Amino acid sequence: MTAPLIWVFVILLLCSVPVAFAMLGGVAMALWLDAKPMAVLAQRLYTPTQSFPMLAIPFFILAGNLMMSGKFGVYLVNTARLLVGRFKGGLGQVSILGSVMFGGVSGSAVADASALGNALIPVQKKEGYPASFAAAINSASSTVSVLIPPSIPLILYGLISNVSIINLFVAGILPGVMLALGMMVTVAIVGMRRDLPRAPLEGGFAAFKGQLAVAVPAMLMPVFVIGTLRFGIATPTEVSVMAVAYALIVSGVIYRDLTWRALWQAAVATAMMTGAVMIIIMASSTVQWVLTFERVPQTLAAWVAMTLSEPWMIILALNLVMLLVGAVLDLPAAVLLLGPIFVGIGQAIGLDPVQLGLMMVVNLSIGLYTPPVGTTLFISAAIARVGIGATVRALLPFYLVALGVLALISYVPALTIY
Repeated sequence: MTAPLIWVFVILLLCSVPVAFAMLGGVAMALWLDAKPMAVLAQRLYTPTQSFPMLAIPFFILAGNLMMSGKFGVYLVNTARLLVGRFKGGLGQVSILGSVMFGGVSGSAVADASALGNALIPVQKKEGYPASFAAAINSASSTVSVLIPPSIPLILYGLISNVSIINLFVAGILPGVMLALGMMVTVAIVGMRRDLPRAPLEGGFAAFKGQLAVAVPAMLMPVFVIGTLRFGIATPTEVSVMAVAYALIVSGVIYRDLTWRALWQAAVATAMMTGAVMIIIMASSTVQWVLTFERVPQTLAAWVAMTLSEPWMIILALNLVMLLVGAVLDLPAAVLLLGPIFVGIGQAIGLDPVQLGLMMVVNLSIGLYTPPVGTTLFISAAIARVGIGATVRALLPFYLVALGVLALISYVPALTIY
């Protein structure tokens, strides 16, 4: 069944069919050719929706949407400008530091690219930044969000690999900081070479301290999530519900900008994002069933172990495959599709599944700003009103930073401590 599944899946992708429906089409064709009952497809679609830990996804998305429905974006940008705006290329540094802060609220690179891009790219262009460079900064830095808790891709990987989500969250902090620092150094070098302006907060700390009291509670969201999980106070699903309550309190009591309209818009946005993720989860579940039924992960793991004798070569091969897949598939779909297969290969060479999860998320996040299907790349280029080719050329140093961090995570296990 595997061969027709793969062929139909690839053909449908080339015909621009959405990934989830391409998966379902491949599975349906495989079942039909193998004379299997189509009821199997319906059962496999239904099964993953009954997972209690899966509830963490919509609640974390809702918490992020509630936080970003009001003034938090303004406070976030002001905080970043106070900290790094005084350096050359200050607004570029603000974009990166803002992504780190934003990641602790939304856990979504796409939401980060849209929110911060609309806030900063027009201002950067007015300050003399080349449009392509402004788009490059936003499209690359927004991917830091997928490593900072609560990260939706890490939750998905934890669910399909039976790895502790708590451990993944903790292990993702250091790689996320490394990635952000590498990008900030890149922006600093380009800023000095191109003499890009500084962008300190007007009035400095004296002007900001009145907002500090209301900015800090929102930025403490990742601390709240990690602390609650690390000390065993609640499960990830329970913490996600608590995060929604926390967001309601911060937005409604401290910020006092949570209106019924904003609440409705946050709920609608959450429903749309959850629906998009769930259809991919459901479709990937059917693909996983076919692959497991035919023992593809075990066979592939044994073949890789026999063909590539050295573990470092296997890790390199895994990274190359993920880079290629990440360039054509969106991050959640790629995690769900490759995760079950790569976990088996990782076990065969003694690779820590948490380390593998971080490798996978960092690797596939590069695909978010890589043609031909780079989501944050297209969002940023559209906001900046610049061509994809020019943006990709401006992204070259950011690719080098991301690949360097990926190499360190892949071959230095101590960097993924948990």
